[in-house]
Amino acid sequence: MPDRHDHHPRNAHLEYAGRDEFATCLDHLLDAAGNPALMTQGLKDTLVDHAAGNCRVLMNLSDELLAVAADREIATLDEKLYFEAFAPSTKQRPAPKKRTA
Repeated sequence: MPDRHDHHPRNAHLEYAGRDEFATCLDHLLDAAGNPALMTQGLKDTLVDHAAGNCRVLMNLSDELLAVAADREIATLDEKLYFEAFAPSTKQRPAPKKRTA
């Protein structure tokens, strides 16, 4: 009798998705959303590169960019928006408080 846990997601074998597969997936999702021209080719390339083979990272980066673009009422997302949205914070963090014993 097969183990009922054989098909549990944590036991699923996940294969690395190549760059071309991610690019095709992103194009498909933009087309299915009704706006294949939403992102410039340069941005799509940047997203695929920074996703490092992880679909969840690709979707989260895209989602965050879409939210920023919506807030700013930007019709076409590009690399400039990517670098603005994900720029390292220039604010200095407060120094950690010293513990007194």
